[in-house]
Amino acid sequence: MNGLTWLTGRTTQLNADQQQRLAQLPAAAPLGNTALGQQRMVVVDVETSGLDVKRDELLAIGAVVIESGAIDLAQQFECTLMRENHKVSASVLIHGLAPSVIAAGVEPAEALLDFMAFVGDSPLLAFHASFDQRMLSRALKQSLGYRLQHNFFDIAELAPMLCPDASLERAGLDDWVKHFGLQVQQRHNASADALATAELGLIMLSKARQQQLDNLLALQQRLNQWSRRPRKHSL
Repeated sequence: MNGLTWLTGRTTQLNADQQQRLAQLPAAAPLGNTALGQQRMVVVDVETSGLDVKRDELLAIGAVVIESGAIDLAQQFECTLMRENHKVSASVLIHGLAPSVIAAGVEPAEALLDFMAFVGDSPLLAFHASFDQRMLSRALKQSLGYRLQHNFFDIAELAPMLCPDASLERAGLDDWVKHFGLQVQQRHNASADALATAELGLIMLSKARQQQLDNLLALQQRLNQWSRRPRKHSL
């Protein structure tokens, strides 16, 4: 066992094969000195039944890999999770996941084991990453008794730090996509949003290298300093 399981408030029923797969998941790799050009990162986006991280459910996961300085389209992940008694909510108007689609989804434990095997020990990248991180963490805890300890990097924080001249400190994904003139065919779909985030991620990694931030550890240290800077307040 890799030491990442913990006791939860509910009983997690896993069969023998699932328990073996859970035990074989690698521990998260610490941030190190791997050059950004060789770093593997998993770019993730999730769709949920709402925005309440304590009550709403994870419905879909989309992910793509950045490796060797490029988006590796051969490494993509897309999965809709089966949820019993899922009801129509306002979020359906955004992500389009109707109850019939959710009912035909993959059993949550299987879906999440597949996703974590895809992630491996790699750090994750997302836009407004704290939301994706919290929704994934709760789902993993509930379905697998697994504690998510992988490092997350947030494009919504990296972009204004690395591109201060853009004056888009509190901007959304669409704003940054427009700023860099990226062509996005679809939005509010987990896989499509992950791909758009990955394109922004490549730009941010290039900006980081231009600023002598050559690995994720250096990037995290700069981000920690940036987040503690004095903020200007408008009158």
